[in-house]
Amino acid sequence: MRVAVITDVHANRHALDAVLADVDAEEVDAVWCLGDTVGYGPQPNECCDLVRERSDVCLAGNHDLVALGELTVSDFNEEAAAAAVWTNEVLAPNAEAFLRTLSPTGEPNGAELFHASARDPIWEYILTEEAAKATLDLTTAPLVLVGHSHVALALTLEDGTVAGGVAKAGTEIQLDRRWLLNPGSVGQPRDGDPRAAWLLVDADRRIASFRRVAYAIDETQSEMRAAGLPSALAARLDRGE
Repeated sequence: MRVAVITDVHANRHALDAVLADVDAEEVDAVWCLGDTVGYGPQPNECCDLVRERSDVCLAGNHDLVALGELTVSDFNEEAAAAAVWTNEVLAPNAEAFLRTLSPTGEPNGAELFHASARDPIWEYILTEEAAKATLDLTTAPLVLVGHSHVALALTLEDGTVAGGVAKAGTEIQLDRRWLLNPGSVGQPRDGDPRAAWLLVDADRRIASFRRVAYAIDETQSEMRAAGLPSALAARLDRGE
């Protein structure tokens, strides 16, 4: 079985289109989305439609829940909060209905999926060894997948200590032990590489491959400015941060 894992699309239709074109070229059997389909970006309804049509599994992320009014913007910075308010105002009924069906966790095909972490599936960033170990200790699946941090990561335990780190484009992981993987973000990468990120998991060959795809960043930025979204959110896309 070959699975495409995507996460943190953040209403960036151009990035999502580029990733799905790359996914289609790989002839995968399933698409799993780890949440945050909306937030930050200018095309929440279009991205909800695409993710609903293309994903076999989809989780809810914190930005999805805030856009629905199920969480408040109190934990967001000023730019994220402004984008969340805008998203809530423009969210179409069918997009809202789709997001309301989602949960922040899932267990497809023996894997364990969390938007953020096992300890806190909605909010915790796995960016430290302590956070990674907590999620690995709280799970038993050979493959644990998370999003939320917008940083592509490959982490494992060696003699009780977390090993691994940031996964650059082209990194291949042998799935010969337990792994905690983050595909990186489709719509707003924060690991210094502005290209859209996704993860190909080949269960038969027991290999996970980290992929990056160039997309029309300038078009997304233009749409963000036209929508009146905060300029800082558009500017950061060039930098991958």
